[in-house]
Amino acid sequence: MTVTQDVLLTGIVLLGSSVQWLTGMGFALVAVPALVLLLGPAQGVVLANCAAGAICLVGLAGGWRLVRLPAMVPLCLAAACTVPAGTWLTRQLPEPWLLLVMGGLVTVAVLLVMRGVRVSALRGTRGAVAAGAIGGFMNSAAGVGGPPFSLYAVNAGWTVREFVPNAMFYGVVVNAFSVASNGLPDLSRTRWAAVIAAMAVGGVIGRSLAGRLPEERVRLLVLLLALTGGVTAVGKGLWGL
Repeated sequence: MTVTQDVLLTGIVLLGSSVQWLTGMGFALVAVPALVLLLGPAQGVVLANCAAGAICLVGLAGGWRLVRLPAMVPLCLAAACTVPAGTWLTRQLPEPWLLLVMGGLVTVAVLLVMRGVRVSALRGTRGAVAAGAIGGFMNSAAGVGGPPFSLYAVNAGWTVREFVPNAMFYGVVVNAFSVASNGLPDLSRTRWAAVIAAMAVGGVIGRSLAGRLPEERVRLLVLLLALTGGVTAVGKGLWGL
């Protein structure tokens, strides 16, 4: 990687971390498309898994008492069952097709979240299993396992106060499964240090801005950035075919 790529990597992680702490969501949606374009599909996804899992673990420390275990258990167990399938898929497809799949999954997921789709199948225990299964596959294959969880929360009628700690818990578990299945990213010590520093600084920025910016506008910006990244990844995949 060149110095320019190192700067871009640090900036992507910094932005993703800031967004995650600012809105309670968004690291993977913002960072994955850019990381995939910068590092390639495999390395981009595993780095996103590691970073998102670490951020969620730190964020969970202050809200673990609000975790709804009866809902989270089927979600996480279902995710554990489908994570290997996502890993298998990424190892079978050539890079242009991986970009197409990942960009397509991100694009569709963002559009569904933006519309706040309500589906009766995503309610109750059956809905938790469905959301967890889809999220586990998407997380290991494309690094974005959050949208199915968000749709489940919308259909369950959760408030933002309920959503954030449970999303953090889900993020810790599904990313731990994904890292165990996909492995760790191949980065030098210097780049690991830069990524960790960017996550820390991003956390400080996000927390300092929380409450000062209109949450709905910030979330819309996050989704638009993610949508742009997803469409770009699809375009690059089509170009490489």
